[in-house]
Amino acid sequence: MTPPSKIVSWEQLDAIVRRLKAEGKRIVFTNGCFDLLHIGHARYLQQARALGDFLIVGLNSDESVRRLKGPRRPLVPEAERAEMLAALACVDAVALFQEDTPDHLIRLVSPHLHAKGGDYRKEELPEAPLVESLGGEVRILPWVAGRSTTEIVLRVLERYQ
Repeated sequence: MTPPSKIVSWEQLDAIVRRLKAEGKRIVFTNGCFDLLHIGHARYLQQARALGDFLIVGLNSDESVRRLKGPRRPLVPEAERAEMLAALACVDAVALFQEDTPDHLIRLVSPHLHAKGGDYRKEELPEAPLVESLGGEVRILPWVAGRSTTEIVLRVLERYQ
């Protein structure tokens, strides 16, 4: 069973971040929907964690996912997505956010590094200017070709119609 302490409120996260920064730890932040966790997610989260001392994952709420991905998503409810992420050894903390972008959460964390998967380009990442304005670095990590939630859904539909 996943320790519930990995799934944290913003208030808890603030205290964690303050403690880690006082200890001189390097904080890595990433965010996403993580609907149908797959190997592309696992590899990118492991790579992100390797870039620092503590990996925080900002998780889009169900409402946020619906706004971003459409009314049929998410396929997996937020509580289950959070628990799946928290079960990964490379993830140190998971915090939900309601907005479409994690700007408020990024301001709270003010990470040393903001990592995203290779399906993004830094120039197109809405939060990149904010991260850099806070003194953080933005890093795009390698993409695992053919591995996305959308591609998995399409493969399931193709095989079971």
